[in-house]
Amino acid sequence: MALKDYLGNQLLGVLAAYQQQGTVHHVGVVYPRSNNGLRVFIPKGHALTVGALVTLHLDNRTGVDELDAELRVYRTSYKGRVVATDEDWLTLQPIEYMLIHGLQVIEQYREPGYDFPQDTRAENDLPITPLQTLGPIQEREHPNKVGILTTMAISQPHTTVLAFLNTVADDIFLISVPNTFKARQLKRNPHCFFIIDERAKFSFEQAIHWNYTILEMQAYQVPETAPLYEQVRTAFVLKNPWEAGFFLMDGLEMLHLKCQSVVFAGEPQPD
Repeated sequence: MALKDYLGNQLLGVLAAYQQQGTVHHVGVVYPRSNNGLRVFIPKGHALTVGALVTLHLDNRTGVDELDAELRVYRTSYKGRVVATDEDWLTLQPIEYMLIHGLQVIEQYREPGYDFPQDTRAENDLPITPLQTLGPIQEREHPNKVGILTTMAISQPHTTVLAFLNTVADDIFLISVPNTFKARQLKRNPHCFFIIDERAKFSFEQAIHWNYTILEMQAYQVPETAPLYEQVRTAFVLKNPWEAGFFLMDGLEMLHLKCQSVVFAGEPQPD
């Protein structure tokens, strides 16, 4: 089966790429093709050229505001190559992807001759967060249960969808089991990005303007022994109750992403 059979003929996507000015993100409408290539429309424009390597986070959670511990949506971190551009449009061919539903791999692809890039960077424990107390929670993000983390993998960024908690001061809190790909990337380079969107409230049929925020972040660890850990755990579970069971796991890691800059602030929302 093709990606479009799982993801649909039209969906929203978050694209990340390395360019001379640093890591760039674009949000656009994605049209999967029967050959698993993608046509991508980026309303705000782009500077990508033929041959550029990009990563697209794709999932079909549009209109979904209730999730469970297995995250029962189809999702993938699609590594692709730009093969054509036409003004605000891109055409991508796949290099590698793994389509996941719940905890299972449903489909995967690897370009003939492709191998995962070797990453010889040292892994270091993340520094302990300087934050002592949890600030006021950003209540308007309560319906947005998950966001997209971009980590600085070799050759192409990596994207992951994760439950999150955020504050008015743009502090982001995540939890992760040990030795995941994303966790190892952060230990190699704690610089990252986090994208918060309103996909849970969006549908193409209703033609609602889709709002999103892109934050440039630095990752820290929150030790289980710190008072902040329990403060975050309580608020995190109140927002994301399906995640409660993860806090019973040995070795669970709590991450604090501290905002370095707001790349895109979205549109002002009424309180």
